[in-house]
Amino acid sequence: MSARPANMRTPLGRVRGYGSAKSGTDDFIRQRLTAIANIPLTIAAVLIVISLIGRNHAAVAQILGSTPVAIVMVLFIISVFFHMRIGMQVIIEDYVHDERAKYALLILNAFFAIAAGLAAIYAILRLSFGV
Repeated sequence: MSARPANMRTPLGRVRGYGSAKSGTDDFIRQRLTAIANIPLTIAAVLIVISLIGRNHAAVAQILGSTPVAIVMVLFIISVFFHMRIGMQVIIEDYVHDERAKYALLILNAFFAIAAGLAAIYAILRLSFGV
């Protein structure tokens, strides 16, 4: 029986001090959950948009302002923008090597996802509440 090393890290890993980030699994699971949620929500959103083709502005506002449609669209927006933010975060972390640029892009990614998502939700809620 051979002796097992006490430390499983490579010599280079021990020198650099790199180890598990301990956050990748959470992002992985969240991205997979939002991907699963996006399947029925995207189908519903596409069907809603297809049903709007050829209608006038008042009919579109009435359909998008109805409670069930507004709920589906808001859930779609939340899921898609959350999924997008996680996906872009992974891309930035993997491919941007300059630390300052990486952090700046991660902050911009979060702000963009929040701002665009809130703007889309605001538009749906405004139609829904008739403000």
